[in-house]
Amino acid sequence: MAQWSPFEDMEALRREIDRAFEGFGLGQEPSQQVAFLPGRGPRRYPLINLLEDKENLYIEALTPGVDPESLNVTVLQNRLTVSGEKSRIAGDIKPEAFHRSERASGKFVRTIDLPVEVDDGEIKAEYKNGLLVVALPKAEKAKPKQINVKVV
Repeated sequence: MAQWSPFEDMEALRREIDRAFEGFGLGQEPSQQVAFLPGRGPRRYPLINLLEDKENLYIEALTPGVDPESLNVTVLQNRLTVSGEKSRIAGDIKPEAFHRSERASGKFVRTIDLPVEVDDGEIKAEYKNGLLVVALPKAEKAKPKQINVKVV
């Protein structure tokens, strides 16, 4: 039977509330909040999935059309930052030639608070087909510990 931990539940609730406030533009500096999506309110770019297993956290960031050479991934104090630049369409097409331009371009920065401490010396990042995947090994003290129960 699983043991109930009210402090873990309260921490999970606090993170959800923080995410909700961040969605309204509260809790982070505006320069870290907005992206280059024209004609829209502040949006985060790139869109991410944050998942974990027993050993690692994984960030999957959708970055189609981004030059992999422009990507920069850093970790500092349990915050991961992904930055880069999405270039305009190659060629001699002038901006006034467009009838419609919905594909944004420009520089972006996205900072993600990590839910556990990570071992920043072992982080790996791969880019393939517009998807940036960052594997962040959990710090030893952040991994769950198995405690054997002694029957007396």
